[in-house]
Amino acid sequence: MPIDAAQALAAEPHTGEITWDRKDVQLYHLGVGAGIPATDPDELRYTLESRLHVLPSFATVAGAGSPGVISGLSVPGVEVDLAKVLHGGQALTLHRPIPVAGTATATGRIAAVYDKGKAAVLVMRTEVADADGPLWTNDAQIFVRGEGGWGGERGPSVRPDPPAGDPDRTVERPVREDQALLYRLSGDWNPLHADPDFAKLAGFDRPILHGLCTYGMTLKAVVDTLLGGDVSRVRSYATRFAGVVFPGETLRIGMWRGEGRVRVAVGTVERDAPVLTDTILEHS
Repeated sequence: MPIDAAQALAAEPHTGEITWDRKDVQLYHLGVGAGIPATDPDELRYTLESRLHVLPSFATVAGAGSPGVISGLSVPGVEVDLAKVLHGGQALTLHRPIPVAGTATATGRIAAVYDKGKAAVLVMRTEVADADGPLWTNDAQIFVRGEGGWGGERGPSVRPDPPAGDPDRTVERPVREDQALLYRLSGDWNPLHADPDFAKLAGFDRPILHGLCTYGMTLKAVVDTLLGGDVSRVRSYATRFAGVVFPGETLRIGMWRGEGRVRVAVGTVERDAPVLTDTILEHS
């Protein structure tokens, strides 16, 4: 059996030290579209070291994104073909604001294994803490096609209802032609995002943008538009990846205000195609 749920859940966690500094933060911010216009005081909070704060989604790349998906799948009870692996969703919980520079311990484990019939879903959880206590918890939902059907727990199946009515705010964010090339310098070196030949083998006409880049661009847009640019107000941020973005396209980001939360939907302007769904940001 390629996936032994009991063995995977019982496996010892991966634990290691991660470090980051202001250059890592600045590079990540540039990778998710910060710095335009370059002299805008609001943008300088993302790019200038004397004013720097940290967008919470930096947690997905801190320590070069370690432990990543591939290392996270290298646990007893999990033996899968990486060509069948899809990143289905991401959920981030912030325990306190991320410092501009730090050293922390990252502990990664398989937190859940679900049997969806035609696919298995692995929830890969990474908990990060420094000397002052917990910093953040990341959950990556990984779909493995063709590995379901063993009779295991199906897991959560209820999705939130779509937001009602028109968005309270809608903004558009252009994706630069070199956005994926810049974003991958933060640690995701998958050639799918840079090599046209590799992208064609994967079924795409050209390289695609990292889903976590869209995730970060969206969070920045919501923080800047509805939270007054205050990154410390973010408590959690979750999404489901519903489609791809090609560099050079434009993101259309719709936002619905709620009590202590923002519902978000993201699509491409040019193809009118959904990109992020079931997206919820909780804030103070």
